[in-house]
Amino acid sequence: MSSKPLNTATVAVTILDKEYRVACSEEEQTGLQASAKLLNERMARIRNSGSVIGGERIAVMAALNIAHELIQAKAELARQPVEEQMIERLHEKVQAALSKFDES
Repeated sequence: MSSKPLNTATVAVTILDKEYRVACSEEEQTGLQASAKLLNERMARIRNSGSVIGGERIAVMAALNIAHELIQAKAELARQPVEEQMIERLHEKVQAALSKFDES
């Protein structure tokens, strides 16, 4: 028995002028294509800069850059609740100060 979902499709993506066929669920096709487009753009930018030579090295540099951005985005998301709490407390203090000012 196959472990693949019944709605699996094969999607062709092109990265640095090379076509890859990737199996994924139908629901994931759009995300896969967007991911391949992002990777292709990043790898092309690195290749065109001339600072990195070789497909494997270009792929590693692109992967490191994308992973770094992901880690930064996760850290930013983790900071948001703290910042929102700080804003809420500041708002409460401002409201309390305005209430005291109105009472005078």
